[in-house]
Amino acid sequence: MKIEHVGLWAKDLENMRDFYVKYFGAQASNLYHNPKTKFSSYFLTFSEGARVELCHRPDITQGNKASFGLTHLAFALGSKEEVDRFAYEMQDNGYPIQNGPRTTGDGYYEAVIYDPEGNQIELTV
Repeated sequence: MKIEHVGLWAKDLENMRDFYVKYFGAQASNLYHNPKTKFSSYFLTFSEGARVELCHRPDITQGNKASFGLTHLAFALGSKEEVDRFAYEMQDNGYPIQNGPRTTGDGYYEAVIYDPEGNQIELTV
């Protein structure tokens, strides 16, 4: 198991993307936008392979401190079958699946659970 990426909420998605590209040499993905949820994101890939997902949704603002900044931690489990197995094992151990397992609009196969303090964890391939 490895950390696949870390997600951060951003007020100004393009400004944050440009900052990490200019000063940290990140390569940015194309913009992903879901018109139904109004969610948008860029994946930033750094030279050693680490990735950050910059996320934006108009209803997430700095005034909503509980939701601003770190949005989720994603763990790569290696296969869809392992995502399913691990997600249902976590559910059986008292950590209910919040979403999924499913393929998202931007092509991720994932399930979402929360850790004991309510931090969102994505389980992905």
